Amino acid sequence: MTTENPSLVEELTIQPVPEERRRGKVRDLFPIWFGVNVMPLTLVTGVLGVTVYGLSALWCVVAILIGNLLGAVLMALHSVQGSKLGVPQMIQARAQFGMYGALLVLGAVIFVYFGFLASILILARDTIALLFPFIDGVGGLIFCAAITLVVVVVGHDLIHRANKVLLVLFGAAVVILAISLIANGSDLGIAQTDLGFNGIGFMGMISTAAIWQIAYAPYVSDYSRYLPSTTPSRPAFWFTYLGTVLGAVPVMILGALLVTVVGEGTVESLVSMLPGPFKVFVLIMLFLGAIDAAVINLYGPSLTVLTIFQTFKPNWIPQARARNAVAVVVAILATVVAGYAASNFLDSYYGFIHFLSMLLIPWSVINLVDYYVIKKGDYDPEAFVDSTSGYGKFNVPAVVAYVVTFIVELPFSVTFYVGPIAKALDGVDLTWAVGSVVSLVLYLGLVRWSGGSRPNIENNSGSLQPSAAGQA
Repeated sequence: MTTENPSLVEELTIQPVPEERRRGKVRDLFPIWFGVNVMPLTLVTGVLGVTVYGLSALWCVVAILIGNLLGAVLMALHSVQGSKLGVPQMIQARAQFGMYGALLVLGAVIFVYFGFLASILILARDTIALLFPFIDGVGGLIFCAAITLVVVVVGHDLIHRANKVLLVLFGAAVVILAISLIANGSDLGIAQTDLGFNGIGFMGMISTAAIWQIAYAPYVSDYSRYLPSTTPSRPAFWFTYLGTVLGAVPVMILGALLVTVVGEGTVESLVSMLPGPFKVFVLIMLFLGAIDAAVINLYGPSLTVLTIFQTFKPNWIPQARARNAVAVVVAILATVVAGYAASNFLDSYYGFIHFLSMLLIPWSVINLVDYYVIKKGDYDPEAFVDSTSGYGKFNVPAVVAYVVTFIVELPFSVTFYVGPIAKALDGVDLTWAVGSVVSLVLYLGLVRWSGGSRPNIENNSGSLQPSAAGQA
């Protein structure tokens, strides 16, 4: 992306991007959402279909396709909001929940960021250690976190540029892996019958793949907010949708087929089939893919934490120094968490990704219903930061809908706490489906019952544009 900003480091944080600083093309969304999916964690997610859900390769592939195709719809709809509003994804929650009501959602999303960042740092460390064995243990985690931090400090433009450069290389790595797997596995397990089909496992893998995509919803507007406000919605949707689906689906399928062919689904077993130069290339690409994904999981919480702080200091204008200070703290904490979680990574990850649906689905649906159905995109981004003339302190319908939906989801929970309905269904995870329906119906009903309106902003008070005072 070209930029008119002479500074190497991104200056803006949570404030709306002025029209004169908008730049880039809508097709720039494809490389970033393709690239962040070409990583070891995506491979591990595909492995779950065989090792955890007991599916044959054929049914695992079908479930991966269905889950990704469904889940990506929600995240791509969020992507459209970025260019229209010009602000990061999570500050938009104030339009639905209010200035203080949004803290409920922001806190939940911070948990999501930390979980993914810690998981990705573990796999990035393990991947690069296959090439350089001395990069292991805590030192390896620190090494990966440091690289991630450097990219986040520079910010938005570097993230986009790096993904455009790496797009073809990421694609080549996926093709090489697919060819190698086909060449080394005479039977990829597509016709395998000893596992075959089971409804519980099939629904479980669909849920896992869908949650994978929905989990990107808190990120997407962060990378479309610099696009011109005239950016058409349909291309923004499709470049995001195709990027994330075409990135995730092949890598998940590779994971499912790999464990079917060789009996384990690790990066080491995958690259062991490759000759020397190809092995080195693929490992480097998987490592860079992991760092790429770690970057968005560090950049996102940096903006979200600033949003939380700014709630209590509404006249504060956070700038690059504040964002980067938060990024340093988050990177340190995530590295510590990764160090403790590494020993039982797969079990921790399996539980984490299902718990995600309970936190993210209600917010995502409320956000999309409010944007596309109730307000029809009619927001004043400047008012997101002003509790007196903006969207208020609390929006009761959104807060009630979120909390009630979470409570309704509990009986369907399959991890950490196994709900009674989940037990009756032999562990099928339906929280994402139940949460979607309940939050949609409940929020729409509450808004209409309360009169169907909230503040419709007509003024531009509460601006967070850079000024000489209050910057940090």
